[in-house]
Parts: sequence; C-alpha cells; structure tokens
Amino acid sequence: MQRTLLLVVVGALVVGVGFLGYQYYLGQQKSGVEIGVGERGISIEVK
Repeated sequence: MQRTLLLVVVGALVVGVGFLGYQYYLGQQKSGVEIGVGERGISIEVK
C-alpha cells in the first residue's frame, strides 16, 4: 500500500515538472520578432 502511494506521488511530481517545463518552453518561444505580410503590406512586431 505505501509503495503504491509513493509511486503515485512520484508520478504526479514527474508529470508536474514536465508540465511546468513545457510551459516554460512555450514562454520562451513567444519572444522575438514577428514579420507578417497582409493586406496592408509588411508588418514587423517585436514581442
């Protein structure tokens, strides 16, 4: 019983750390410069 509980806790921690790492990765991807071509011409946006 206690070993199962330990495995569940460790699994939850692994999932939580993986989720936070993925969120950090997505946050890093949003910075930079975005260049778009639309109906009004070329637009450059710094993020």
